[in-house]
Amino acid sequence: MVTEDVGNGPVLGTPDDFPDRPKRGGRLVVHVVIGVLVAIVAGGWGWVMWSMTAGGGSEAPAQVVSFSIDAPGRAEITFEVYKPDDRVAVCRIRALDVYHAEVGSKEVRIPAGQGSKQLKESLDTSGQATSVHIQYCNLV
Repeated sequence: MVTEDVGNGPVLGTPDDFPDRPKRGGRLVVHVVIGVLVAIVAGGWGWVMWSMTAGGGSEAPAQVVSFSIDAPGRAEITFEVYKPDDRVAVCRIRALDVYHAEVGSKEVRIPAGQGSKQLKESLDTSGQATSVHIQYCNLV
C-alpha cells in the first residue's frame, strides 16, 4: 500500500513514536489582557455614542406639526420647540425637493423668556419643495 512502509507500519509513525506536547501556561494572562482591551474599546465606544446623543445639554427637542407647499418658490412649516424659559434656541429648517436635495433653508431664533413654543415660519425656495423638516434646534 501507499501509506505503509516496508515494515508494515504507518509512514509517518504512530502517536507513541512522538514525545508528549509541552504544557503551555499563561493562557489566563492572555485572556485577561484580551478582556481588558475589549472593555476599553467598548467603554470608549459607549462614551462616544453617549457624547453624540446627549448633546451636552445643548439640544432643544423640536417636532413638526405640519407643513405646506403653497407655490414652487415658497414653503411653510408649523413646529413646536421645547426649551427652558431662560435659554435662547436656534433652529434650522430645511425644504427638500423630490430628490431630497435642499431647495431652501432658514435659521429661526427663539428668544429667551418664551419657553416651549409653537411657531409658524415660511421660507423661500429655489424650486418645488416636497417636504419641510427641522434639521436641528440648539440652545445658545
